[in-house]
Parts: sequence; structure tokens; C-alpha cells
Amino acid sequence: MSIHSSHPFPTSEDPVRRLRGRLGGAVALVTAGAGEDRAGLTVSSLMVAGGEPASVLFLVDPDSSLAETLEVGSRAVVQLLAWQHRGLAEAFAGTSPAPGGPFRTGSFADSAWGPRLVDATAWASVTISGLREIGWSLEVAAAIDEIEIGSDEEALLHRRGRWARP
Repeated sequence: MSIHSSHPFPTSEDPVRRLRGRLGGAVALVTAGAGEDRAGLTVSSLMVAGGEPASVLFLVDPDSSLAETLEVGSRAVVQLLAWQHRGLAEAFAGTSPAPGGPFRTGSFADSAWGPRLVDATAWASVTISGLREIGWSLEVAAAIDEIEIGSDEEALLHRRGRWARP
């Protein structure tokens, strides 16, 4: 992904992108892999489905290093970001420089599911159950294996190309 100064939701002819920008939502960081093969991506197109098992669905750029890491049966961590993680979110989105890589922008602990942001207050460890291309995105379906829910008083939200607080 290139770094550029243009607005991510311009008032141009792309009504789908403009609609998606108006939906807004919580910002998550999805990480997977280990060591030199770890990857991560900022994601705001996601939803959770209850059931047995409970699942999380999210969209990622099919050309991202995260998409290259994921396959059915692989594991990942979906962590919700807080207001303090704005810089980290930019680094993993590829919209700001991250000398040494985006994993240097936060403290991560290794887990059986992949790197977990140490100060994330809400996260889920997941196993990938399905992948399919949909539009210009890769839809990822994942079964929730473990979940931790903490405070979200300073949740990081994204709407119309800007960070927002609840």
C-alpha cells in the first residue's frame, strides 16, 4: 500500500467507498503468524455473529501481507484498538511510515494464535474457517476460540476517513 496525501474517502465518483466511509465502526487490528512471518492489518469492516461456534467476519485487502498469511485452519488474533493506538492503526494500514515495520509501533506478546497487542483491552483468538473473494476484498470467516473483553471507554472508531471517539 502506498503512502499518499489524498483523502481516503474523496468526494469523487466512487459511491460505494463513500457509503462504506459513512458506516463507520470500531477499529481492529488483525494479526497472524510468528517471527519473521507475522503480519497484521488495520480492519474496520468487521462483524461478530453469535452461535456455536461464535464467529467474526471481516474484510481485508487481498494483496496485503495478512491475506497472504491466512488460510483455512490458520489462526489469528482480532484485537480492538483504543484512542491511544491511532499511530499504530496508521502504521498497520500502511498510511504512515513505520521504520523497522509496524510491529515496532506497539508491544506484542506471542501466542498460539499470533502476536497479541499487550495493551489491547478486548481481543479474540480465532481460527480461520473460510476465505472468499468478494468485490475487491477478501472476506475472512473465523471461529472464535477465546475472547477477552475489557474496558472500551477510549475505543478507536473510524468514520469518513477520520479517527473518532465514541
